[in-house]
Parts: sequence; structure tokens; C-alpha cells
Amino acid sequence: MSVESVIEQKVKKQGIRKGVFWPSILVVGGAAILGTVNNALLTEVALNNFLFSLRTFGWLYQIISIVALILVSIITFSKLGKIRFGGDDAKPKYSFMTWFAMALTGGIATGVVTYGANEPIIYFGSIYGEMAQTGIEPGTATAAIFSIARSFYNWTFIPYAMYSLCGLVIAYVYFNRKQSLSVTASLVPLFGEKVTKGIWANIIDTLSLLAIALGLASSLGAGLALVGSGVESAFGIEQGPMVWLVLTLIITATFTLSSLLGIDKGIKHLSDINAKVFYVLLGILIVVGPTLYMLKMSTAGLSMWLQNFWGWGLDAGEVGGEALVMWWTLYDWAIWIAYAPLMGIFLAIISYGRTIREFMMINWILPSVFSIVWFGVWGSTALYWQQEGQLDLISTIQGNGAVSGLWAFLAHMPLGMIFIPIVMITLILSFSTAADSMTRTIASLCTENMKHDEEPPTWQKLVWGLSIGSIAFFMVAYAGGAQGVDGVKYLAAAGGTTVLFIFVLQVISAIKMFFIDEIVK
Repeated sequence: MSVESVIEQKVKKQGIRKGVFWPSILVVGGAAILGTVNNALLTEVALNNFLFSLRTFGWLYQIISIVALILVSIITFSKLGKIRFGGDDAKPKYSFMTWFAMALTGGIATGVVTYGANEPIIYFGSIYGEMAQTGIEPGTATAAIFSIARSFYNWTFIPYAMYSLCGLVIAYVYFNRKQSLSVTASLVPLFGEKVTKGIWANIIDTLSLLAIALGLASSLGAGLALVGSGVESAFGIEQGPMVWLVLTLIITATFTLSSLLGIDKGIKHLSDINAKVFYVLLGILIVVGPTLYMLKMSTAGLSMWLQNFWGWGLDAGEVGGEALVMWWTLYDWAIWIAYAPLMGIFLAIISYGRTIREFMMINWILPSVFSIVWFGVWGSTALYWQQEGQLDLISTIQGNGAVSGLWAFLAHMPLGMIFIPIVMITLILSFSTAADSMTRTIASLCTENMKHDEEPPTWQKLVWGLSIGSIAFFMVAYAGGAQGVDGVKYLAAAGGTTVLFIFVLQVISAIKMFFIDEIVK
């Protein structure tokens, strides 16, 4: 074969999916421009769409999340769990510890660090009216147990079932049914191969891409404001455009460079460092915190969650109220589902050679257990200090916002002024790891004929990495600080409703593929 033929094949192989790339980059750029020029308009429009979507489809979010949980449970512990991605002779590329580190940190972002102490305290004090319809008196022992139980509910087995189910379907159709590495390919069991061609393929993949690109931008923007407030708290440097610019450059350079290096030289090592920092932070707090109280609260929290499993799982807000159900649970479900299709592609890429049961252990069970331990340790410690009068986190959050309690919590720890910089670095690492995996996945989705063991074009990774970093900076610096990303945040959450219907189809596709097609075969 001539050199010219090789080059021609390479160009064709790495060609751009114009029907996905251009609509996505234009919408993301347009949202950023509108948010900077008229952030109030973007926020109002996005918020109205967000509220409409959750008030209208909240019931569907709850039902499909429970169905996903039941489905992954059955698949994991049935004979289907023995199926190996890539066939019986396929050999995995990564060790269990490396695989788990990439799966955990690739999807967790900054969430558990930001809300590990704050979320239980917000529930405990009913700061935004979360307890109004529960019949529980804020500030009581029962309220403390409820706070841990609700955190377990929002952060463990149900949301990780969403990620895992998407990853499972995509991995199976790609490795075992030899379909393309895309969101639309997961719908082939329902609609046939025609769904992977033409306008529907572009629409489905574009909507999935937009949801996560906007979600990453809003997450980075919120992270800039959060880390900026930590810099101000620890070093007395007032946060503003210059601080945010420096942080943006550090974070964007970290995740973009790691993405450019690829999975084996970038994401793998960044994830390993990130996971080890998580383990160290947990270990330290277990030692210096109220260990016996943590154990008691975690046990009681699990008990209350299991006792209320069906009531919480099928409540769209009529029972628990909007402050609790819509603004916490349903908002969380919208974000998790918005991320799920593209997160599923990443989880599929790194799962070659593993069985379905191993896949579920790494992507569903162990991350859920990790979150139970994290909230059991961080959340219980915050509640203990609040109840004992050692620290008034409720007043801190009421005065300075939902995430401000993190720095007050860390400052109260022994050697707190050392832990604050460590946690700031952890936040940077956490976002960088998640953005790294998603930047690669976004670039892959915009590239024709991608394979799981190939890297998308460097320029695509650069474009998406720089776009996400730029949007976050301009929204925070010139559109209102921490509130500047609200428009993009609500837009991403509202976009999750569109992805909701794609997710519903993926669930139905999984049922057909594993419980009808496999039986027939």
C-alpha cells in the first residue's frame, strides 16, 4: 500500500462528524456569549425550562431511576453477569485498582468533596425548607439520621445504576455486537442499525454531548468560585477575575494535558493520584473525628433509607415537597442522567476483557459503598460538631451560601489550615480527572470511526478543553461570580430532560437485548 493511501485512510478514519461537532460547538459558544452579555436572560430562560421539566417529568425521573436500579441488580447477579466484554478470550488491560480509580474519579467530579459535609447540614437545619413536609423537627436527633439517610439515597446505588446501565449497554453493543462506539449504537437493539446513520444519529449524539459539555462548564465555573473562596479563606487573597483566571489556567491545563496524553499516560495516573488523596482524607477524618458516632449514624442512616426506599424513590415532590425532592433529588437525577450517556462511553472504553459482573462491581457497587463511607464520615462529623456546639455550620451556610460550610468545616479540623490547601488541590484534581475523561469522550463522539483503543485527534481535545475552560471563566468573571454559572447550570439540567428520553430508550434497549434477544439466542 502506498504512503498516499495510508495517509488517505488515516484522514478518513479520523474525520470529523460535522453533524455532531458543529451544532454542539455553536450551541455551547452561543450559551457562553449570551451568559456573558445578558446572564439574567439566560438564567431566567434556563431556569423556567428547568422548573417546567422537573415539575412535568419528575415522576418519570423517579420511575426510570428505580427501574434502572432493579435492572442492574438482576443483570449483575444473574447468569448474564458471566458475559465477558469482547468475548471469552478477551483480556483486560487494567488492574482492578487502576480500573476502579478511573471509574470512580472519572464520574465523581467535585461532588462528594463539596457536599460531603454541607448537604447533611443543610437537611439537618432545613436551611432552604427541606424538612417542611417531612414531619421531622429540624435540629433534632431524628433530623440528623434523616440527613445522613437522604444523602445516602441521593449519592449511592440509584445514581450509579444510571451510569452503570449506560456503560453496560454501550460496552455490550460495541464489544460483543460490533456496533460503533456512540450513544446511538446503544439503541440498535430497539431500532436496528438504521438508527446509527443519518440525522437521528447526529441528533441523539449531539444532545448527549451538549448536556455534558454544558454540565462540565457549569461544574468548572462553580468549582472556580468554590476554590476561590477557599483561597480567600486560607490566605486572605480576595477572589476576583485574576484569581479565577489563574485557577482556570491551572485546571484547564491539567485536564487538557492529561487528555492529550491519552488514557494510559494521562487519565490513568491522574485518577490514581486523585483516588489516593480521597482515601487519605477519609482515613484522617476517621482518626480525628467522632468515630463511634460515625458508625452509629451510618447504621441508622442506612436503616432509615431502606425503611423509606419506595416512598422516597417514587415521590415526585407531592410528599416530600419541592425544597427537598425537586431541588435536591430530581435536580441530582437530571444531572446524573445528563452525564450518563457519555460517561457510559468512557466506562465502556476501559472495561474491555471484563465480565458484566466485574463491570457492575467496579462501576455500581464499589462507588456506592465509597459514597456511603464518605458521607458517613464527613457528614456525621459535621453533624456531631453542629450538635455539640463546637461549630455553627448552619449559620455559616445561611450567611454565605450552600457550599461555604466546607471551609468552616475544614478550618475546625486539627491542623485545619493545612487541610484547606490539601482539599483545594483535591478539588482541582477531582474536576480535572472528570473533565479529562469527558473531554476525551466528547472528542471521540465528534470523530468518525473511533475505536476503544484509539485516541481522538489532538485538535479536538484542545478545542473542547479550551472551550469548557473559557466558558467557565467568562461566566464567573464577567457574569456574576458563583451565580454567573447559574444560567449554564440550569441549561445543562434542563438539557438532562432531553437526555432523559434517550436514557429511557437505553433502559428499554437493555431489557430487549438481555432478556429477549439473549433468551431467543
